[in-house]
Amino acid sequence: MKSIGIIGGTGVYTPDFLQNAEPIAVKTEFGTVTLIQGELEGRNVFFETRHGTGHTVPPHKINYRANIFSLYKLGVERIIATAAVGSINREILPGTFVIVDQFLDFTKKREDTFFSQDKVVHTDCTDPYCPELATAIQKAMEKFEYPYSQKGTYVSVEGPRFETRAEIQAYSILGGDVVGMTGVPEVVLARELGMCYATIAAVANYAAGISDHMISHQEVVEKMGEMNKMFRNVLSEAVINIPGERHCSCSKAPTSGD
Repeated sequence: MKSIGIIGGTGVYTPDFLQNAEPIAVKTEFGTVTLIQGELEGRNVFFETRHGTGHTVPPHKINYRANIFSLYKLGVERIIATAAVGSINREILPGTFVIVDQFLDFTKKREDTFFSQDKVVHTDCTDPYCPELATAIQKAMEKFEYPYSQKGTYVSVEGPRFETRAEIQAYSILGGDVVGMTGVPEVVLARELGMCYATIAAVANYAAGISDHMISHQEVVEKMGEMNKMFRNVLSEAVINIPGERHCSCSKAPTSGD
């Protein structure tokens, strides 16, 4: 089996479920990334903290291309990413996990492609998330009997501000289920490189206008702290559940140029 990558979002900062863990630095043309390499049930795993040490990098300043390309350079074929989100769908309660299957992109100023200079390339993103990874995550959720939704549309916004009431209403009309600030362009960059990618989103609160109070980052951090052990259990079990060979179409996404 090729190496597996894990990207830890808000509240998921240490891979204490890995054995023989040690930090490594990977240089890419987009920047240098520090990761942790370890093992889990004989599988080689690379763990990456999306927001940097001590959560110092805000979502709109993350070097997404360096993060994804560093994993690609290390031979990673599959990525499981975590995310803290707000719920737009009243039926998806705070404390619930969502296995994301679609996204709506409302980011504005990010470097969101590896093909931005020498040629024009169009990548198919009809189904951007890997179904095999989703199945591995779903089995983990069911083993631990955690509350989860097996699908959901992630609305990715620029940040760092939270959304307005009107924006959340609009995203709901468009079919959004949860809202966050980091899901795109990660998933797109992984698809461009033919990598499998999945997002486990943890609902920290209801989004603006649905919540009965003002939204704060502290509220999100506290909820993620409560769910941290659950995240560790799901991540470790999901990695074990991943099949040895890929039978999905993620590596075969049509990529064409003009």
